[in-house]
Amino acid sequence: MPKTALKHLAIIMDGNGRWAEQRGLNRTKGHEKGAEIIRDITTYCAKHPTVETVTFYAFSTENWKRPKLEVDFLMKLLDRYLQKELSTYQDNNVCFKAIGDLDAFSPKLQQRIALTEEATQNNTDLTHILALNYGGRAEITTAVNSLMKEGKTTVSEEDISSALQTPYSNIDLLVRTSGEERISNFLLWQLSYAEFYFSQTLWPDFNAEELNEIIEDFEQRNRRFGGL
Repeated sequence: MPKTALKHLAIIMDGNGRWAEQRGLNRTKGHEKGAEIIRDITTYCAKHPTVETVTFYAFSTENWKRPKLEVDFLMKLLDRYLQKELSTYQDNNVCFKAIGDLDAFSPKLQQRIALTEEATQNNTDLTHILALNYGGRAEITTAVNSLMKEGKTTVSEEDISSALQTPYSNIDLLVRTSGEERISNFLLWQLSYAEFYFSQTLWPDFNAEELNEIIEDFEQRNRRFGGL
């Protein structure tokens, strides 16, 4: 059976808090370690022969329910991450994009996101997407409302796909770490025919070697898309 080419990979990075708690550390230490893993996985994907896009679920619309101190730390961590990793994007020819309702972030963080997108817009080896203040239902709802404002009274699947924040491609493979087996309102439209892989590894312990094994497993799957 010929290999199935992986073009768009999506990752739900789960387990930062549990990783820290198991070690008697503050949950923030798990988030810091998790940010380092994003760099490693991004670098791996940039060098992979078929991967064109990788989308990370970094902060959901539901994550605002977490304690304020943790949310404030995550905002600062994101700002530091983008500042620090700009060189990683440039060195590996990676184009950075953010999706989600960014208006909820501080003007400083919004500026950091915009500057990173602008600085990397011409890079072509990989598109690296961070889903920030993102929810799949909200994305679809916003897309439909925008089409209605254009005067449409009926919409097609193609209309909705074109109005989404993520029209880059459908997801081929979704990986979720930490042993949880749910998609948590992530890329609901784009996951319609995705393959799924649920890793038992907590995100801060995840690495490129495990991802490579997962991709090798994916490449042997027979994707029928409803056919025989």
